Amino acid sequence: MVLAAGLGTRLRPLTYEITKPMVPVLDRPVMEHILDLLRRHCFGEVIANLHYFPETIRGYFGERISYSYETELMGTAGGVRACAEFLGEGTFLVISGDALTDIDLGALMATHRDAGGVATLAVKRVADTREFGVVLHARDGRITGFQEKPDPEEALSDLANCGIYAFEPEIFDYFPDRAAVDWAEDVFPALLENDVPFHLHELGEYWNDIGSLSALREGTFDALTGELRLRVEGQEVGPGVIVADGSPLPEQARVDGPAWIGRDVRIGTDARLMGPLVLGDGARIGERTALRGTVVFPGTDVAPGSILIGAIVGHSGILDSLRRAGT
Repeated sequence: MVLAAGLGTRLRPLTYEITKPMVPVLDRPVMEHILDLLRRHCFGEVIANLHYFPETIRGYFGERISYSYETELMGTAGGVRACAEFLGEGTFLVISGDALTDIDLGALMATHRDAGGVATLAVKRVADTREFGVVLHARDGRITGFQEKPDPEEALSDLANCGIYAFEPEIFDYFPDRAAVDWAEDVFPALLENDVPFHLHELGEYWNDIGSLSALREGTFDALTGELRLRVEGQEVGPGVIVADGSPLPEQARVDGPAWIGRDVRIGTDARLMGPLVLGDGARIGERTALRGTVVFPGTDVAPGSILIGAIVGHSGILDSLRRAGT
């Protein structure tokens, strides 16, 4: 199950225009990268819960996956219980549809099978615990408690909960009898209170929850440089410069990598482009423009003479500029 119902408040004002799972990273939305990850690990049937801008996700992915619409948000866990019939009687995976990761899902499921518990939580070491719920554990990996966004000097763990879980169907036995249910506030405390074993799986791979606009830029550039391993279209046409359709750059273009340039991008005369840099499909870069450390979303026009440093540039109606799935 892919969690895709949230409001994405930390990415406003971008998410006033588009839901967080549909935010583009290089050549496709975040959620498309998640589905690609699931395909590579041979997960078959997938369902996503929807609430905010549901038609944008349903319209983009069509019949490739199933959907569960929440008229009112049901919490991080309540939406999963609403899909219990779809998830069936065996082990199932829950993953956030708005995070960037190249996690080895096979390793997560192996840890879950070997531990034999009702749940296994993917965790990642973080430098600043103030942005994350952290997980406490025993030496054998059994979870013993949680702290919610502790100050570093008060943190008893630096392992952040990544919002990626392996569950047994018995997990639903520990849900309260109401529609809206939260993993951290309701279900996991119930497991601890009832002495039910559940465990952690520490990621060695990349994970970024896109918890801020700066984290979105960072994750996009990590995909560009290969620190985050995503399937990315394009051919290198210059040192560190990748063009989606492999077309040569205009002779007058001055581009210093690392940079990714999407399909049908137009670069004006005397533009100076300095990496890290991402120009989405159909972007128009005006003449005499200077860009550095910037993400330009698909279909966005950058006015002639603009100077943008460390920016994210978009436009109203961005959904119409996204490359269709499978193209």
